This record gives sequence, structure tokens and C-alpha cells, in this order.
Amino acid sequence: MAGLVTRSLAMAEKEVVHITRDRQFLAFALGMPFVLILLFGYAVSFDIQDVPMVVVDQDRSKASRELVNAFTASDVFRVVAHREDPHQAESLFRSGAAKTVLVIPRGYARKLARGEESKAQLLVDGADNTSAQVALGYARAVSVTASRGELARALGRVEMPLEIRTRTLFNPRLLSSVFLVPGLMVVILVMIAVMLTALTIAREYERGSMEQLFATPLGRLEVILGKLTPYFVIGLVQVLLVLTLGVSLFDVPLRGSLVLLFVVSSLFILCMLMQGLLISVLTRNQMVASMAAMFSTFLPALLLSGFVFSLENMPTILQGIAAVLPPQYFVRALRAILLRGSGPEVIWSDVLALLAFFLVVLSVAVLRFRRSLG
Repeated sequence: MAGLVTRSLAMAEKEVVHITRDRQFLAFALGMPFVLILLFGYAVSFDIQDVPMVVVDQDRSKASRELVNAFTASDVFRVVAHREDPHQAESLFRSGAAKTVLVIPRGYARKLARGEESKAQLLVDGADNTSAQVALGYARAVSVTASRGELARALGRVEMPLEIRTRTLFNPRLLSSVFLVPGLMVVILVMIAVMLTALTIAREYERGSMEQLFATPLGRLEVILGKLTPYFVIGLVQVLLVLTLGVSLFDVPLRGSLVLLFVVSSLFILCMLMQGLLISVLTRNQMVASMAAMFSTFLPALLLSGFVFSLENMPTILQGIAAVLPPQYFVRALRAILLRGSGPEVIWSDVLALLAFFLVVLSVAVLRFRRSLG
């Protein structure tokens, strides 16, 4: 056992020398977390504010002004213009100067005073589907609040007999960065662990040095451990970098156990390392390995992990593919630990799924490795 560890460390030391001599690799490995987390944290956001709104107040009453104030009380909507007719706002829609138009018809206040149903219309630019849906959600909340106030006044009550208060847990301000940053860790680890592992072993095949390695006293397992150990350490450094940047720049909470977080992250890194090893021994070509790694890891990590898009809304076949791959389990475990403060009793099924993937891919990769060079 001592000899296995000593020879593996010697192989790892050789790999570290190659890594430190490659400045481009170091820049890629250490600079990519900063670039991606700044890009996704600041540029990619589902939070909306200052949505330009045109007001068409045809009633010009106290009640209509109160409705407008209800929309502009928060920082979601911002009135940019007033028009007499809804058709006059069409040009602002087409030019992009307005995203919403609030139309308050004549007789709005009179109907409210009589206790009759009174309607106001909100036109939303649907070209930006995401922003439109969020704006509609805010508009519904504003309309419910305004309706409650009008009903209370109609009944002569200061307060309604039933009041519903909502509270958002784990992400009270509903910041998209808190939602995105944990998933970003998956993308970074996938790119480092799979892509670079696949390339480094495929490079040994292309240069013919893999056979030379096996001509030495090093065994196959020692070569694998020595090759993959530096990338495992780099993956842990990536986790630490993303956590540090996420907590310090975007107020991502760390409510759960840091030890549990690194245990789950280590298991996911091992899964990705084994996947990279399998790709390299099957392709034996750097260009083919890079294309296979990108297709089989980066796109699933971005699209089929729940990182950005909800898996529940996807077709059944895509949900089945996602169920086989590790990213969705790692994203789910990360959010449970970071945001909810969950423990092993909550994420055990995700850990088992990662462990099963690791053992299966490890077995296939090692068997294929032995058949090729044995």
C-alpha cells in the first residue's frame, strides 16, 4: 500500500510539473471562476426593475392616481410617459421605449364608488418573454393589494377581516444571483474535471508516452491516480474560489455544513474525473476528446441540471437523460446545503446517485483502459 501511494504521488508530481509549465492552463483554471461568476452574477439576471411604463389615465380621478402610485411604489415599474389614448403608446412599444402600458378607462372611480366591478388594462411587451412574465407577476400582486384596499373602503373597514401575509424563505429578496451561483459551480467543475482530464490522457496517447509509462514499474492504477490527483485538487480549489466570490460579492448564504459541502463536491469531482478518463481512453485523440467532453458534459450541465431551466417543465425524454447524469444531483444538493441548511438526511439520495455514477463509470473506464494497454 505504501508503495502504491509513493508511486502515485511521484506520478502526480510529474503531472504537476507539466501543469505549472503551461501558463495558459493556469490562466484558464484560475481565471475562469472569476470571469464566469462575474458574468453570471452581474450580467445574467432574472431580476427586473425600472420597467418603462406608459400611463393612459382616461379617468383622471383620485382612484386612478392611487392605482398608478400602487404600480410605481416599488422599483419595478417606472412611468416614462403619459398618453391620452392606448393607440398612441404603440409607437413607444415598437421603439422599445416602453415595455408596459397601464390603461385606466373612464368611469373607473365611479364604478368603484358604486361597488361595481371596475377594470384597468395592462399591456405588456411579450417580445421579452422572461421579463414579461415577471412584470405580470408583479402586476397581479399590485392589483390584488389595490383591490383589497378598495374593498375595505367600500365596506367601511380600516382592515379586511382576512389578511394573507406571504414570506419568502431562503432567498427573501428573490435575487437571481443566489439561485445561479450554486449552479455555476457545476459548470466550472465540469469544464475543469472532464475537459482537462480527457485532454491530458488523450495527449499521452497521441505522443506515444502512455506506453512508455507502462514500461516503467508504475501500474495502471498508479498512473490513473497520479494523473487525476492534481485535477482533483484543482477542482477543490475551484469550489473554494466560487464559494468565496459568491458569498463576498453576491451575498450567497452558507447555511449548511461546509464539511458536507466539500464532501459532496469531492464526490462530484470524482464523477467528472472518471467521465473524462472514459472519454480519453475511448477517443485517444485530443480534438475528438474535447468535442466529446463538450457535448457530453458542458451542455447537460448548463441545460439539463436545473441550473437555469426547471427540469419539471422539460419533456419526459429529457428528464430521463438528466436523471442519468450527475449535474442535477449536485445542483440540488448544493442548493439544499447552501440555501436551506439541509443535512445528510435530505441529500442522501443525491449522494447515492453520484456514488452510483462514479462506480459505474470507474469500472467501465478501468476495464477499457486495461483492455487497450494490457
